[in-house]
Amino acid sequence: MSRSSLSTLAGAQVFDLEGFTFRPLAVPSRGSAELAIWALDLAPGAQSQVHSMDREEVFVVVSGRIAATVDGEEVLAGPGDAIVVPAHAELRLGNASAEEAARATAATSVGMLATVGEATFPPPWAQ
Repeated sequence: MSRSSLSTLAGAQVFDLEGFTFRPLAVPSRGSAELAIWALDLAPGAQSQVHSMDREEVFVVVSGRIAATVDGEEVLAGPGDAIVVPAHAELRLGNASAEEAARATAATSVGMLATVGEATFPPPWAQ
């Protein structure tokens, strides 16, 4: 027997980090057992720190343009494009525009760990 439930964007907890806003949609705290999916808003000019995840991560651009450096390879993605980041790849993600916001949907698997510098931790928006 399957179990389903609705997880709304309006009901999602908000996590803000240096120009990035994360809103968990399907994560363990919202009923997901295997996948972690969140909405991601990038303020104009926002750039993440270089980091890596221990699981594959995929970003699907909803609006705007998102620039990424994945293990030294620079990519630029627009609406409908996906940025696929292999597990353990170094990633720097950013809004390619200094004037307009960007939005993406991010997906990975439950239990991922992020590494920034020497610190490894579970991102709170993926719990």
